[in-house]
Amino acid sequence: MEITRGVWTKYSWICRKWREVERCVSAAPVSVRNKRTEQETSACVCSKAQAQRIQTCTATDMSSTRDRSSEETFMCSICLELFSEPVSTPCGHNFCKRCISEAWDTAGSCTCPVCKRSYKTRPKLSVNTLLKELVSERKLEKNKSRSMENMWSFTEVQCDPHLTVSGLKKHQLMEPVENLEDRLCPEHQRPLELFCHTDEKIVCLMCSVLEHKSHELLSLEAACERRRSSLLHTQAHTQHMVEQRRLKLEEIQRCLELSDTEVHRERAEGLQVFTALMQSVQRRQELFLEELQEKQKLSHKRAQELVQQLEQEICELQKSSTEAEELSRSQDPLHFLQHCPALTPPAGLKDWSSVSFEGEKCEGSVARALKELQTSLSEEMKPHYEAELWRKQKFAVDVTLDPDTAHPELVLSEDLKQVHLTGVWKQLPDSPLRFTNGLVVLGKQSFSSGRFYFEVQVKEKTWWAVGVAKESVERKEWTNWNPKGGFWFISMSDTDEYFACTDPVWTDLSPSAAPQKVGVFVDFDQGLVSFYDSDSADLLFSFTGCSFTEKLFPYFFPGLNFKGSNSAPLVVTAVETFTGAK
Repeated sequence: MEITRGVWTKYSWICRKWREVERCVSAAPVSVRNKRTEQETSACVCSKAQAQRIQTCTATDMSSTRDRSSEETFMCSICLELFSEPVSTPCGHNFCKRCISEAWDTAGSCTCPVCKRSYKTRPKLSVNTLLKELVSERKLEKNKSRSMENMWSFTEVQCDPHLTVSGLKKHQLMEPVENLEDRLCPEHQRPLELFCHTDEKIVCLMCSVLEHKSHELLSLEAACERRRSSLLHTQAHTQHMVEQRRLKLEEIQRCLELSDTEVHRERAEGLQVFTALMQSVQRRQELFLEELQEKQKLSHKRAQELVQQLEQEICELQKSSTEAEELSRSQDPLHFLQHCPALTPPAGLKDWSSVSFEGEKCEGSVARALKELQTSLSEEMKPHYEAELWRKQKFAVDVTLDPDTAHPELVLSEDLKQVHLTGVWKQLPDSPLRFTNGLVVLGKQSFSSGRFYFEVQVKEKTWWAVGVAKESVERKEWTNWNPKGGFWFISMSDTDEYFACTDPVWTDLSPSAAPQKVGVFVDFDQGLVSFYDSDSADLLFSFTGCSFTEKLFPYFFPGLNFKGSNSAPLVVTAVETFTGAK
């Protein structure tokens, strides 16, 4: 990069000022030595805390005076830096090859900057090999001792000359800082006093006229203010993000507290319910065993009575048989004839041919006991079912049917609460939302979080299905009507069979009575879809462990209408809270 005539003039001025500063410093009580620019010379720092370093500073100043002449020997008189590729002119003066070349290029004539000797033609420059080696060694020594040469903090007393001596008043005093060498340009060893906005870098004056000549340069104060404004904006944005995360943290904590409360409530209720169930089962078991024992007692009692009668008659018959045997051995005809008529069978003997014994029937006792247990448990669980349904009904939402999704053969009511099948394909606008692969209509409302509940009247219908479907379900081509295809519903078929659309095969349901109104409850975050008989509060079926990753819509299928047997509509009804649970 070329150095302009103005820069050359400025450097010459710096050289003159350099010698003036040296004279002023030598006259002051404490020397403040600097080999670079006046700006760097003025970097004096006042500190009471470092008074112990006075002797070291003084020793350094004395050695600085002795080394000054040798230091100037290795400096280029143009850039005031240690030689870089030193070359010699015919007049015997040494310069940096780059400095003398740029100086002659700028001036347009070849004149020695030191002795002012002029050359008509540009002379050949000779490389000064010895000086080059000495400069290299000097640079190594200088790098090793750099931090000990200029980076000193002074006490208040030592700073007094910089406040009173006219030649030192221009020096800028500042608060003491650590690592003063970090405030110098690592390349030119000059104070860092400018900021290059183009390269986002702090530079020295030499950098500004060389590497960063055409860049946007700012003073450190201006750059600091600009950065401070940006920092304030960043800080405000950071504070906003902190506040957002604090709110999210509070939300999570509240949700956790609600979850803990719900877990405790469910645990207490579950323990109460299962304790009651176990007690009920225990009672039914005791009754079952008592019943069997009573039947066993009756069988034993009746058998004992028959055994006693038989044993008594056997005894009488054996007695009569013994008498007959003795009489048969008698040789006295008179005795035989006198006693023979008396040997007839005892009177009052029972005809045992018509008598049979059967124990108490026990077959089917277990089945009857289980049926009674089921009835008993249903009665005991009814309050729990009612309370459970009542809690679900608190999440009731208003659902209306979406005509844009309805199959062309379906008819919706004006209030968009009822749907039934006409069997006539209407000419409707072709929409990607409309179902043509099934007699289906979705609700207009969608849900992507939380819990919701709605009820559908299925009274007088012989075929229906209600539930939920995800937004991306197939609506034109054949699809899986189950969770794999994005559907969760229960259905009644025209054969009076109830089932849930589980995957891979549907699950048969056995409601205690034909439901007239079905309640659908969804917990999006928990992956739960439950169906209730809204009148009896019976739980019909639950899909658990579902993974919902997109919006859910209420799903309605009014079913086919064979000869008018299924003409009743599906009706989305207002939710009436189950009063029995309160």
